[in-house]
Amino acid sequence: MGKKENAFNDIVRKVRKEIFGKGPERIFTHFVENMAVTTMYGILTPTEKFIAQTEEGKKVIHSARTQMIQDIYKQQVPEGMEELVGSKLLHLFSDAKTDEDMAVSVFIFEKPIV
Repeated sequence: MGKKENAFNDIVRKVRKEIFGKGPERIFTHFVENMAVTTMYGILTPTEKFIAQTEEGKKVIHSARTQMIQDIYKQQVPEGMEELVGSKLLHLFSDAKTDEDMAVSVFIFEKPIV
């Protein structure tokens, strides 16, 4: 993984740690044209793991994790992200799998990432 991917991972990890109190244990980003595809593992806090033991709990965690992160990025793009990739963030798609303790985010930028 290159320096740009590592720097991008650091930004994403910091945001998630600030929001949820825990950042991902492992994180990988791949740049494809104007997208950054980030896969995260070990995302759930001990409390979320406990809540996710029921189907209703899984739905609550999923909804909170996906909607909350999208809302945060809509309000304000994390410091340094657009400068790092040299482009404006247009959209963020995010999903979490509670059973697998993982999440995927696809960041779509205005211009290709070079």
